[in-house]
Amino acid sequence: MSRVTIHLIVRNGEKYIRHCLDSLKAQTFKDFGVIIFDNNSNDQTKAIIENEYPKFRLYKSPENFGAWPAFSRSLSLTNTEYAVFLSVDIILDKNFLKETIEAMDKNQKVGAVQGKIMQWNIDKNGQAIKTDLIDTVGFQIYKSRRLINKGHGEKDIGQYDKPEEIFGVEGACVVFRRKALEQSRLCDYKYNFQNQTFCELSDENYFWYVDDLDLVWRMRIFGWEQYLIPKALLWHDRSTTKGIKKDWIDYFKRLKIRKQIPIHKRRLDWRNMRLTIMKNDFFINILKDLPYVLKREILILGYTILFEPQVLLEIPKLLKLIPEMLQKRKEIMKRAKIKPEEIRKWFK
Repeated sequence: MSRVTIHLIVRNGEKYIRHCLDSLKAQTFKDFGVIIFDNNSNDQTKAIIENEYPKFRLYKSPENFGAWPAFSRSLSLTNTEYAVFLSVDIILDKNFLKETIEAMDKNQKVGAVQGKIMQWNIDKNGQAIKTDLIDTVGFQIYKSRRLINKGHGEKDIGQYDKPEEIFGVEGACVVFRRKALEQSRLCDYKYNFQNQTFCELSDENYFWYVDDLDLVWRMRIFGWEQYLIPKALLWHDRSTTKGIKKDWIDYFKRLKIRKQIPIHKRRLDWRNMRLTIMKNDFFINILKDLPYVLKREILILGYTILFEPQVLLEIPKLLKLIPEMLQKRKEIMKRAKIKPEEIRKWFK
């Protein structure tokens, strides 16, 4: 049995699938298997896989579960020591698995690692154009609870070339220790898959957006460390923005870019971020940072009223989910392995 399973979660990925799978075939670390969990694609994704990559295992889901719920279900199809969540718009360097698995083997306290994710795009001929711009080196969170992808849009001049512990790994491609995932499940809520019942891993209410943060924040509360491994290179074609969000002035400059994101995705992003804070943030830390949090929420509310009022239509759904989120919070806090100050040090 392989030590590693790569779980490629895809829906309508015909634009990227060959680039992604070719990078898997090129890995120097060979002790891994691949499951491609197709979220009911209606383009040529499944045909490309079946005709050109028959050695990779393809699971055809009859419905679209969303990215992270699909990962939860894909996990039940294997039981390897390490599990890689992989998005289809990723290209891995040939040594990606070698570098990440070696790093995790050295430290059993590490629950998840990510590589240095760079930016790439596809030209009109379908060729991959890799850049020297950073996509992300992990999640960075502020006292206001603003969340950013650290390094996003910066030119890579070696500023992130040292392995370091980070608040949380970003969800485009993550190498997880299976034990850490299993210990991070919440059993007050369950889901069914293939006639089996499982404790919830990814929040089944989220569907999309912020579910990666929700999971890795919970893992940290449960005592699992997370690291950036810079030698593990990979490239991500992020569909939203490839610039740097520096401040509120810059945020308003990006109105045109944000409008290209479907409104239902913007609604999910707004709702799920607040649910994630509600579930995972220690109350004492919120109280200490309350001036920062309130200032940001007031600014976001003003921006939303002026430019994205449709996002506020998500408020009823958020309110409806509060009792369930508080129940999940109760389980999380009961099982917490760290103190509030150990999380607080990550709030910049």
